[in-house]
Amino acid sequence: ICLMAAPGKVAAFRLPPLPTVGEIIKLFRLKALKQLSQNFLLDLRLTDKIVKQAGELKNAHVCEVGPGPGGITRSILSTGVEQLLLIEKDARFIPGLQMLSEAAPGKVRIVHGDILTYKMEKAFPKHLKKDWEDEPPDIHIIGNLPFSLSTPLIIKWLENVSKKDGPFTYGRTQMTLTFQKEVGERLTANPGSNQCSRLSIMAQHLCTVENCFIIPGQAFVPKPEVDVAVVHFTPLVQPKIQQPFELVEKVVRSVFQFRRKYCFRGIETLFPENERLKRTEQLMMTADVDPTLRPFQLSMSQFRNLCNAYRKMCDEDPSLFVFNYREELRQKKTTRSLLGSTGQPEQTEEENQL
Repeated sequence: ICLMAAPGKVAAFRLPPLPTVGEIIKLFRLKALKQLSQNFLLDLRLTDKIVKQAGELKNAHVCEVGPGPGGITRSILSTGVEQLLLIEKDARFIPGLQMLSEAAPGKVRIVHGDILTYKMEKAFPKHLKKDWEDEPPDIHIIGNLPFSLSTPLIIKWLENVSKKDGPFTYGRTQMTLTFQKEVGERLTANPGSNQCSRLSIMAQHLCTVENCFIIPGQAFVPKPEVDVAVVHFTPLVQPKIQQPFELVEKVVRSVFQFRRKYCFRGIETLFPENERLKRTEQLMMTADVDPTLRPFQLSMSQFRNLCNAYRKMCDEDPSLFVFNYREELRQKKTTRSLLGSTGQPEQTEEENQL
């Protein structure tokens, strides 16, 4: 469903007097739904601060994800954007957003839909496209994301960055998004530090990632149990690991399978049981990685070496890439249950952890 305000340009844009965000919540009887992990941000000083992290937005095209009652929406419109696309899944918020659309004639387009399935490659005018090597296009994505959506959505967008599709069809589109503080810290943790995780490597090998500032939980309604981080992403011209997204994701996920163990334990899960030891030794020697390092101690260049070495092994034996360690575990478990109690060992700690 697309709703467009009547065309019209405003030279020096300023929103007319409107009900406050709090009044709109009361007017339309809006309530944050816990099952959707919704939290409203009503303080316009904070919404202005979030929008400021996106950079210069005057005459820019912006997509806001999950605008809800429209706090950040007002701050975006106040910067004098050329066009604002609002993607909102929850139909309860549409009437309040329409009110904002009418207050900003010709500037707002509302899409009632799911950002995970919305075709972002058609969201903006074609003339905004830039080559990947150029400066980022005049397009920005901004969103106060529900906690349940933030991680799957950033992984999806990182895959889009890698493939230069979706919102990155237009070039190195920048993003300013909110995450739980802990997730924000993982996204920006330096490789080799204690907080380094799968998210750290996946994000930083593709983007410059900046943890802008922290919003205390009490600023939101209802108050979440955690604080919130505002994180800014700018895609890199060249990824730090030049391999397909799926391959990098598989290697990095495997390495972090057993975070507290030596890294070779996770790397073993890349290979079938009958050749696990030999293949793991081969990979680690080729990549020149110390097998007794913990996963979070590996540097970005070591992850790059592992991915490059694994790619070479997959090119020589294509069955390796489709091997699934969890599926192997499931089959072993099924075999055990069919055989009954025949003195087979119980599940290992690693199987339980997986």
